[in-house]
Amino acid sequence: MYPETPIYSRLIAEQGDIPAQVRGEAERIHRDLERVIPPAHRSPPAGLAQRSGTFRPGA
Repeated sequence: MYPETPIYSRLIAEQGDIPAQVRGEAERIHRDLERVIPPAHRSPPAGLAQRSGTFRPGA
């Protein structure tokens, strides 16, 4: 990362580390969404494909 500059250090002191707060919120939202919407590489929960109308040979 870039070395800190005096103005950046002053902004952090006055306003807080906004980029770090945004990263933290983005990570929290990502974790919450993973609980609701499984990543694409995982198989869907049992029965989901039948309810969605997706054709699965042999199912």
